[in-house]
Amino acid sequence: MIEKRLQSIKFNIEGHNKKLKDMSPKEVILWGYENFGNHFAITTSFGIQSSVILHMVQQCSLQKKIKIFWIDTGYLPSETYKYAQKLINDLSLEIEVLQSELSPARMESIYGKLWETKKSCDLDKYHEIRKVKPLENALNKHQIYCWASGVRSEQTDNRKKMKFIDVIRERLSLRPLLNWKNKDIFYYMKENQLPSHPLFLKGYSTVGD
Repeated sequence: MIEKRLQSIKFNIEGHNKKLKDMSPKEVILWGYENFGNHFAITTSFGIQSSVILHMVQQCSLQKKIKIFWIDTGYLPSETYKYAQKLINDLSLEIEVLQSELSPARMESIYGKLWETKKSCDLDKYHEIRKVKPLENALNKHQIYCWASGVRSEQTDNRKKMKFIDVIRERLSLRPLLNWKNKDIFYYMKENQLPSHPLFLKGYSTVGD
């Protein structure tokens, strides 16, 4: 049944994009759950704006019903780990931490510091080892057919081309916050008294590895 629904949505992906565009982010998240149940998941980086989609998941009462994956590359700032723990406690989240089979030390001993070579192929390899493969392993393990993230179109040139729902590696990637602007994020966090990432308070607009 779920497989048939997946194929049906993939077949009419443009039609579903038009429908999702008119929904609120919470409605998009609920759409994912209503269509895929426990085959639906959320991914988070615990970055600057991650509290928004995680709070929406809690407001939809889904934090105990679906998987929430955190891809921990092992290269995150200490402030991110502390911020993650605060959000997990404040929002009563159950998080599954995804990590590479290679520890950072082992990866560096084999491949070197891939991010320092300034070669796009090495950066792709870093992402494959530390992000893509751990996520794919988890999606396969839990039979996830649709997963949502908090990416927004104004964040990068590449994300400007994204749609509310796309097919990525035979699964559906859902983006509830795609059309939100920085001001939407700011006012949502203010209205719901969500804590800011410690590095945002120090002037960082984004926080990654």
